[in-house]
Amino acid sequence: MNNPLTQDLGARSGRLLVFGGPYSNLQALETLKVIADQLQIPAGNILCTGDIVGYCAQPEAAVQFVKAWGVHAIQGNVEQNIIRGEDDCGCNFAEGSRCDLLSRAWFPYAVRNLSAGSVAWLGTLPLQLSFRYADKVVAVLHGAATGIADFVFASTPWPVKESSFAATGAEVILAGHAGLPFADERAGHCWLNAGVIGMPANDGTPRVWYLLLDDVDGRFSYTFHAFIYDNDKAHQLMRANGLPDSYADTLLTGIWDNCEILPEAEKALQGQTIVLP
Repeated sequence: MNNPLTQDLGARSGRLLVFGGPYSNLQALETLKVIADQLQIPAGNILCTGDIVGYCAQPEAAVQFVKAWGVHAIQGNVEQNIIRGEDDCGCNFAEGSRCDLLSRAWFPYAVRNLSAGSVAWLGTLPLQLSFRYADKVVAVLHGAATGIADFVFASTPWPVKESSFAATGAEVILAGHAGLPFADERAGHCWLNAGVIGMPANDGTPRVWYLLLDDVDGRFSYTFHAFIYDNDKAHQLMRANGLPDSYADTLLTGIWDNCEILPEAEKALQGQTIVLP
């Protein structure tokens, strides 16, 4: 398979749309494409930080949608483990934890419902992207440069983030995996997580998030945006296909089933309205 570790996109300009974690949620993907079309952002200026496949009910349709859309996407840990033929999602959940037990339901479902062609296409996706934008070096990765499934949050100590800047040589990192949108800027470097569109951000609303980058007057800027989609249909499809009720209900409530992966600072924010630039 043609799968370079890092794909260089060269220089980019104009508005860029960044999104993470479709998680097999076709309804969220469809709505985001409508938004992108309304904003007149072409596929070549759209970036997905991985985990096209995940908790929701339409993995095959989601993969084919992203493929047909033609956006730039990288592998997440879910894709990587599907390609490798592993029997879990590769999130490094503690054995026997709530997340671990629930993943034993949704991950095999995703594997069963993906065509060989879709798995082969996922195998062509790079693990990282790099490009120049507004006179900055930008890297797109899933978890961290130290590991595809490493969780990095707003509260994660800056030295942990610094290791990814050092490894990539980037001034801006666009990451995914953590499921929560945030920005952390220090010492001339900027870590941005667009959040995910496949599941809400644990804030008590069904909203999901994406990120816009802009280079007006050659200056780098960013804004976070939330949107609503047909989450009721996505919820019904999860229930109809025997996927975990608790994750299906999260699509409606906006509250995660558990906070096992979260640092204490993020746990304390459950159910609170997210306010971002």
